[in-house]
Amino acid sequence: MALKVNSVAPNFELPSTNGNKISLENDLKGKPCVIYFYPKDFTPGCTKEACEFRDQFATFRNLDIDVFGISRDNVETHIKFKDQHKLPFELLSDVDGKVCKAYEALIPIVGVPKRISYLLDKEHKIVAVYQDFFGAEDHIKEMLKKIQTV
Repeated sequence: MALKVNSVAPNFELPSTNGNKISLENDLKGKPCVIYFYPKDFTPGCTKEACEFRDQFATFRNLDIDVFGISRDNVETHIKFKDQHKLPFELLSDVDGKVCKAYEALIPIVGVPKRISYLLDKEHKIVAVYQDFFGAEDHIKEMLKKIQTV
């Protein structure tokens, strides 16, 4: 079950591939963004999803919407994944899974992140949610459909 549309997204602060910590409340204050959770770097579905966000990134940037990918991989693995696939957005490391859990993006018992995407408006209210573990490329299509409402 995902967080509900129109609810306020939980704040977080996570280490990023840019070497800093990213805080929703502080670093993204007043900015809309897409936050997508995914199971693991370098897996086929996650690679396809990240590359699709990369390929559509200009559309998000032209609307001043930041994109962030979050998984439980560590920053070092994220950096390798980001470099290998030339990702123009930051990946955030949620090693302990607390942020995944706060966003209802953690599969119980196994502790693996679900594939779930959230579009947040500039007040960080959830505008859209898309959840589909196997349809990696559909996440980007759904977020692109919804960005007109931000």
